[in-house]
Amino acid sequence: MKKIKVSLLGKVIIAILAGILFGQFLPGSIARLFVTFNSLFGNFLSFSIPLIILGLVAPAIGDLGKGAGRLLLITALIAYGSTLFSGFFTYFSSSLIFPQILSVSTELTALDNPEDFMLTPYFTVAMPPLMDVMTALVLAFTIGLGLSHIAGTTLRQAFNDFKEIVELLIKVAIIPLLPLHIFGIFLNMTVSGQVASIIGMFLKVIVVIFVLHVLLLLIQFCIAGSVSGKNPFRLLKNMLPAYATALGTQSSAATIPVTLTQTLKNGVRESIAVFTVPLCATIHLSGSTMKIVACAMAIMIMAGEPVTLMEYTGFIMMLGIAMVAAPGVPGGAIMAALGLLQSMLGFNETLQALMIALYIAMDSFGTACNVTGDGAIAVVVDRIAGDKL
Repeated sequence: MKKIKVSLLGKVIIAILAGILFGQFLPGSIARLFVTFNSLFGNFLSFSIPLIILGLVAPAIGDLGKGAGRLLLITALIAYGSTLFSGFFTYFSSSLIFPQILSVSTELTALDNPEDFMLTPYFTVAMPPLMDVMTALVLAFTIGLGLSHIAGTTLRQAFNDFKEIVELLIKVAIIPLLPLHIFGIFLNMTVSGQVASIIGMFLKVIVVIFVLHVLLLLIQFCIAGSVSGKNPFRLLKNMLPAYATALGTQSSAATIPVTLTQTLKNGVRESIAVFTVPLCATIHLSGSTMKIVACAMAIMIMAGEPVTLMEYTGFIMMLGIAMVAAPGVPGGAIMAALGLLQSMLGFNETLQALMIALYIAMDSFGTACNVTGDGAIAVVVDRIAGDKL
């Protein structure tokens, strides 16, 4: 009898549905076993992410040669431009929609952090990373650019060997355990009842943001398709496994292995893919920007606060920079944005608590939009690079 092989996308969908289903009746004591696994695996991911960035980005930049500096600048500008477009696209769309469906609420009260209601693991094991994400990224740039300009091969070969170790880590340890990790996340959210209570209050906003992020992905891939001469819908379809994986992991960086695999299926050269995907996982946050801008506008409207283009222009431009260090930590983007919300939009503690609650309720969808858009940027960069590599 032929063994049925389930794709990664299928495993992720099964894990999500199973987490929601078992969360309806599974005792908390049993669910905490999976929460404990999530804690261990999450800490391992946090430890591995800087190594993945260093192991993939540095050799990739080194292999690109002296054109790496220019390609790095081009990729960064495209990613930041995509993030800015997402912010302003969200602002103007929300300005037309939210006043029609939202009204001022006189019952806004401070909410506790939703994470307080989540199940806790039986124990944790600290696995501090050797460096944070930004340090790994800067170090990868520095070493990669150096490798692209020196004549020696010893250090280059060492980093190529390190790249093989990282790829083996991804293939043997991370990818096989991802579905179980995703199952535990959705099980925890279902048992705690966190999602249901938050979605019940902000359902209209969530629906609007979901529609906007689908439109954003269509725009991104239509642009990528027109630039590369490829079918944009086929490009987007190939990125769906990365989208589904990000729904569960809630981390752009943790989804890098899947994003990289699907980007290669879109015909992007490996030298470009292993350079742009880890880089964009850190600097391209179009989905997270969309969520934060839309949520902030919705809360300000419900709180009776004025919403103006002038204040949001500066907020959106700073947001694209402030969140660069956020990927890799689920919910990290909103934590990085709290300072801007307070200083630029005047959010007090009550409005900040509402913002955290609404953002965490749909954290997965913003992350999925981020990583899927990374595939579109990789296609554009591959076309711009042409045959000059």
